[in-house]
Amino acid sequence: MTDCFQPIETTHKLTYETIKYLNQKEVPYLIVTKSDLVATDEYMNILNKDLAHIQITVTTTDDDLSMSYEKAVVPSRRIKAIEKLQENGFDIALRLSPYIPEFVDLSILNNVKCDKIQVEFLRVNSWIKKWFDIDYTPYVVSQSGYLHRTLNDKKNLISKITGFKEVSVCEDETVAYDYWKNHFNPNPDDCCNLRF
Repeated sequence: MTDCFQPIETTHKLTYETIKYLNQKEVPYLIVTKSDLVATDEYMNILNKDLAHIQITVTTTDDDLSMSYEKAVVPSRRIKAIEKLQENGFDIALRLSPYIPEFVDLSILNNVKCDKIQVEFLRVNSWIKKWFDIDYTPYVVSQSGYLHRTLNDKKNLISKITGFKEVSVCEDETVAYDYWKNHFNPNPDDCCNLRF
């Protein structure tokens, strides 16, 4: 999986042509991106609302902070793209991935005009510890080479996300995965909350 709206798309239009082909064959598709290019008129004109499912990833609500660790469009532009797609009737979701509470201003997040959000909590390993300067003490559940927050901690953090009609959680830590699937996610069979 890769971001199909990298800057080179403006030159080569491979995603543009792929979308047209998928539309022609009536194949549903999920676009996951950190770009606002998907919300330009050029792309919105070819996206089939019956086939296209779009998630725009936001990792922080702070543009300056994002530039310190991402090579992508700043979050404020991504949020505008999300809202434009929502306003125009597309199946759009904000993908908060990874969710690092210290990086998110809930007063901004909870005011994004979008019906759906997918949340994926940060999984911590030695590489992540070198990448982000945050407090790692809440990450105490060990599984598959990663440290995770406890389920109760995650439930508390999710309860503070209030601005969306549908919240779903993508998870790979077993206890939390079972909880979100069986007690929380709107679509228990798909944490991306897609409905074809």
